[in-house]
Amino acid sequence: MTERPSTADSTTHRGDRVVILGGGFGGLHAALRLAQLPWHNGHSPEITLVDRSDRFVFLPLLYELVTGELETWEIAPSYDELLADTPIRFIQGSVTALDLDGHRVTLADGQHLPYDRLILALGGETPMDTVPGAADHALPFRSLADAYRLGDRLRALERSGADKIRVAVIGGGYSGVELACKLADRLGDRGRLRLVERGDRLLSNSPEFNRTAADRALEKRSIWIDWETSVERIEADMLYLNYRGTAEAIPVDLVLWTVGNRIPALIQNLPLPKGDRGQLLTDATLQIRDRADLFAIGDLAEIRDADGTSAPSTGQAAMQQGDYAAWNVWASLRDRPLLPFRYQNLGEMLALGNDSATLTGLGLELDGPLAYLARRLVYLYRMPSPSHQLKVGLNWVARPLLDALGLNP
Repeated sequence: MTERPSTADSTTHRGDRVVILGGGFGGLHAALRLAQLPWHNGHSPEITLVDRSDRFVFLPLLYELVTGELETWEIAPSYDELLADTPIRFIQGSVTALDLDGHRVTLADGQHLPYDRLILALGGETPMDTVPGAADHALPFRSLADAYRLGDRLRALERSGADKIRVAVIGGGYSGVELACKLADRLGDRGRLRLVERGDRLLSNSPEFNRTAADRALEKRSIWIDWETSVERIEADMLYLNYRGTAEAIPVDLVLWTVGNRIPALIQNLPLPKGDRGQLLTDATLQIRDRADLFAIGDLAEIRDADGTSAPSTGQAAMQQGDYAAWNVWASLRDRPLLPFRYQNLGEMLALGNDSATLTGLGLELDGPLAYLARRLVYLYRMPSPSHQLKVGLNWVARPLLDALGLNP
């Protein structure tokens, strides 16, 4: 475990202590926003951000790492880099216990972190035990480590003497569709891709424009879709499917699992109110019900905003929740009224290959290369620090010029 010390004295309690567990979109934005808010006489709280990884991962661009369009440093800057000019203390470590009555977090190395306010932003995890053989023979796609493992498998398959590389992507949601298109472009004529979906349509929560664009992209790449099909089991080189009661065995070289979201066991075991799917129940202020010191955001929370609308499990929503959570922590420590969360849908973007995307929102509907460029620019704007935005932006401008001059390695 590594630790980046804060600019404040972390050994002596000189005020309020805020601990944020999870450094994804919600947790990182909550920490950064909290550090920017005004505090009396400069006495800001001790802010500690804890994450298992040493890097923040910009998940919507994880696909570009697999295809080689982007590099690790661009989509996964270190927390040390992002927090260098802030008073935020970062600790890389795993949480093993939460003492809610004692207001204390315990980490795997035995370190104890006392808190006055706690923001839970640990996110969910992909369940790999729902189908026999999935844990042993399928790959999830949710983290930097997952992208590295997939890259290794692809390189091994590409070096093999196989005429065709057979890939099955399980799940027709956002991740499944984007991953299938990216892999089809990487593998080219050698790729034989199929998308397995339990329902009768893809991207069921997407706008019609995006669904239509995705259908065209999949058809263009000759990606086979198994509609209304469930997975029975997975073996090293075989995928067993069930279509309306009819079993079928499909030979495969690689299976990618993109379905499901499970709350971490640490959170499931807490004596806190939970919804039907095991998520923590919060008020519209993002406070966990009946616990004024606890806030929850992102995938592990069941959040209904001030209008009673359920917030989606997206990075966009998590970022907005991070801002609200920071404000409400600040307000609760200063005896100010808390704000009810109001989700603002800014639109939806999907990558549909190495040079195409689709975008809807704010009155716009785009697809193709122009949407691909717009997606890149929007994500550049959403990078978590101005210095990282600048470095990535300059590299994106310089790369095509170097490519044209033959100067890139």
